[in-house]
Amino acid sequence: MKKAENAAPCAPRLEQFRKTLKKRRIDIAIVRDQANVRALTGIDCDNALLAVCADGAAVFHTDFRYIPMAHRVAPWLETRDIKKFELRAFAKAAGIRAKGLRAGYESNMKVSQFEELKKKGPANAKYVDIYKDVLGIRAVKTEEEIEKLAAAAKLNDEIWKTARASFKPGMTEKDMARAIRHLMIDRGDGEAFDTIVCVGKNAAECHHVPDDTVWDGKEPVLVDMGVKLDGYCSDMTRNIVPRKGASAKYREVYEAVLAANLAAIAAARPGIGASALDKVARDVLAKRGLGKAFGHSLGHGVGLEIHEAPVVAQKSKAVLAEGMVHSIEPGVYLEGELGVRIEDLVLICKDGCRVLSHSEK
Repeated sequence: MKKAENAAPCAPRLEQFRKTLKKRRIDIAIVRDQANVRALTGIDCDNALLAVCADGAAVFHTDFRYIPMAHRVAPWLETRDIKKFELRAFAKAAGIRAKGLRAGYESNMKVSQFEELKKKGPANAKYVDIYKDVLGIRAVKTEEEIEKLAAAAKLNDEIWKTARASFKPGMTEKDMARAIRHLMIDRGDGEAFDTIVCVGKNAAECHHVPDDTVWDGKEPVLVDMGVKLDGYCSDMTRNIVPRKGASAKYREVYEAVLAANLAAIAAARPGIGASALDKVARDVLAKRGLGKAFGHSLGHGVGLEIHEAPVVAQKSKAVLAEGMVHSIEPGVYLEGELGVRIEDLVLICKDGCRVLSHSEK
């Protein structure tokens, strides 16, 4: 590794990636996914190719439009014209034999990009998927990323407080979603995903698209929202529970979901399997006869993307580790009647977890 790279903020991740490549006997890895490139270099670019040698340097490739930006953001990183990249020539220049070359690629790469990569690579090269390897590295956040995720979650709390105070009877789901969206644009970098607003029984649709349903001020409202800030996402779900409008059944379900949410937060810690954590929340609901109404996973990682590793689900093989940030979002959905979901972001810490979402539940 070059001395200049050693001093770069992304150096530890790049070195970790190199160790993974060596372990899997991969000579060169080609990274094109925008979030993966940013995680490994700090450069946010929609036309990028990062070539990483297991025993050598990392070289960033992009087009004319972004080269000055790359020089500014990552002066330690060699930058070249993406139009001139050829795997065959790159390997030769790096001193890697073409015969038996093992090249890493991301399975989410566009087919056209993969075909072009192979076309300009050694005829007998073997291509190995490294997509999950990068996702695994990204799952554990750096200190800088944790600060950014905490800031995004804090802003999300503030926007929810402002938006909630502006909601009035007579507004539609679209009106409420629009109010949240405008605040996110004004105060942050916009939405991390399309804001979900569900009035009454519409909340039985997990990912309901806001429509013209009017809120009468008495029915419960479910809001799933996340602002993006400095490239990092937030995610939180809260429910408006009117004192006089919510039925006894709704309140019973709400208390059950809240209990599941709190139980999972209490259990989240390094070393616990993601499937085991999912079971903690699922068991709380099952004991109250609501297990079958919880049809999705307990949570997902959040970072540069709104859905990333780890997946906290029944069949997940992931094990939680210090530095991971993920959602805890149990929910109950009774078609034609009601829906309740309570979601918080948590940071896995040395002895447990730290909740990043602080809005009242």
